[in-house]
Formats: sequence, structure tokens, C-alpha cells
Amino acid sequence: KKFGFKTSTTDMDTIFSDNETDAVVIATRHDSHARLVMRSLASGKHVFVEKPLCLSINELKDIRELYQSLEKPPVLMVGFNRRFSSHIVRLKSMIENIPGKKSFVMTVNAGAVSLDHWVQDPDVGGGRIVGEVCHFIDLIMFLCSEKIVHTSKTVMDDERGDTCSISLEFEGGSIATIHYFANGSKSVPKERLEVFANGKVFQLNNFRVLTGFGSSSFKKFWTWRQDKGHKICVASFVAAIQGKIVAPMSAEEIFDVSRIAIELAKEPKSKC
Repeated sequence: KKFGFKTSTTDMDTIFSDNETDAVVIATRHDSHARLVMRSLASGKHVFVEKPLCLSINELKDIRELYQSLEKPPVLMVGFNRRFSSHIVRLKSMIENIPGKKSFVMTVNAGAVSLDHWVQDPDVGGGRIVGEVCHFIDLIMFLCSEKIVHTSKTVMDDERGDTCSISLEFEGGSIATIHYFANGSKSVPKERLEVFANGKVFQLNNFRVLTGFGSSSFKKFWTWRQDKGHKICVASFVAAIQGKIVAPMSAEEIFDVSRIAIELAKEPKSKC
């Protein structure tokens, strides 16, 4: 009633066989994403799937092969909402005009999640790198506009293994570090992004305030509320399936981010 849904069902077959349904939103637990994405694509329906796209390289291979086999593939989007934030849109417009290589530092005060939580189960949730760090891999790759050519990670040697630093190297020579820490205080804002570029520094604090240092043309941009891009992300998906815009993220970008996150999660830990 609250959101105006006409019907509800627990029978998924009715969704995929319904010719009047042209788009599917997948917000189930992570281990079901790949199967439901493939059913959506195979039935010719546009699909918005909450991250992650899938949990394994084999699942990713199956999705890619199915997608590429379709003569006119539907719109495929993953809920990488941060790239749609007004802060990120403004930041990208500034740094793409700055020559030279760039350095990115993303710090995430992720907070602890108990080991018995389903997100931590590698078979159900895939772990926090696949399930959450993928957000920040996508964000930095979007800002840098280059392919990632090398990755590595260092993990704190504790029971959870979800406090880590991840290094990314881009084909043009730019570099990035994602600090994903589960051992911090809740009193500290969750996310901070810093970009170093040709004598300038841009700092985004918790998607509320974007500040520029060393820039004569930009000092500060702020929003009354935290803007992580959720509304524009969904609106872009709707506009894409209506044919008003091209898909705001390419399938290859989605596949690349998914592959990198899965490989990082499986990569042997360099412990500190």
C-alpha cells in the first residue's frame, strides 16, 4: 500500500513469464543474484540488481556469455549508486580536465559485522570485498575513466579478515588505495574520498561536503543531506529502459568491477 504495488507474489515464475513486465529489480541475498539476473536476461527483461552482480568467476562467465549472445540485450545495471552522487558528478567534471596522473584514497569506516552474519558467509554473501568493496572499486574506476591493470590487498590478521587495504593501478599510470576498515568507531563518518591531481587536492567527506585545495576555481560544494546518488541511480535506470538515455553504465564496466572484486576476495592474503 505504501509504495503503490498492485500485486505481490512469492512465485518467481510468474514474474519471468509475464509479458507485461519489462523490468526486474533484484534485491535478494547475494547467492541468488546470478541465477535471477540470467533468468531476467533470458526472458528479455531489463534488470537492476543490487550489488554484487554475482559471487564467482564461473557465474560471471555465464552472465557475460548470455548477455553477449543476445541480439538486443536488455539494460543491465548494478546498484553502484555512488557514481551518481551530485558530489561525484561535480568532482569528475573537475578532475577530468586536470592533466597528468592522479592518486585516489578511499577510506571506509565500515564497522564490524559478526562472523555469523550471512554477508560474511562466502557461499551466501560472498564476503565484504565482493559484497561491499565493489562499490568503491566502481566509484574510483568511474572517476579515473581508465581500466584497472593491477590489484593487490593487505589484510589485518584477525578472525574476520575484513579489515584491509586494496591497491589499484590504472592503465594510464594513476593509482588508488581503498582502506576498508571494520575496526573503527561509529562516531566517525563512514566514508571519505581524497583525490590528488597536479598540485590540487579534492576531499569528499561522507557525501556531504566536497572541498577543493589548491584550486582557484573551486573551494566547496555541500548538500543539506548526504547524497550517495540512490535516487539518480534508479531514475537513470528507468530513463534507460524508456529509451530516453543510453545505459548509464556499460556491461563491460559491470563485468570488470565484478571480476576485480571476486579476484581480490580470492587472492591470497598479504597479512600485516
